[in-house]
Amino acid sequence: MPPQLKLSAITLDCPDPPALAAFYQRATGLPRHPDSDADFAALTFADGLSLGFQRVDGHRAPTWPTQIVPQQLHLCFAVEEELDDAEARLLELGAGKPDGQPREERWRVLTDPAGHPFCIIRK
Repeated sequence: MPPQLKLSAITLDCPDPPALAAFYQRATGLPRHPDSDADFAALTFADGLSLGFQRVDGHRAPTWPTQIVPQQLHLCFAVEEELDDAEARLLELGAGKPDGQPREERWRVLTDPAGHPFCIIRK
């Protein structure tokens, strides 16, 4: 059997890594990696997985639900609070809520300040 791959990082392109890291840090409570800087910032999960943010000049935000600029990937987060409460908290932190919410009773699609779609789902 070949060696198994272990996911170690997910990195999002964005125009301002420290700002996007700050949004996700407030949303998740994860600590910022000490080597974060203006070009690359990361948050670290207890199991070692990191969520990174990499500066890309000319970044074009995804246009979900249209595919004019494809989302390419999206993150999903389980929340313990009610979806309405989690959504309100994240909107207050700077998230956006696009039109076209499929199955809004089960999950919500939001966008981070750089335009990346992410979902919240009740744990």
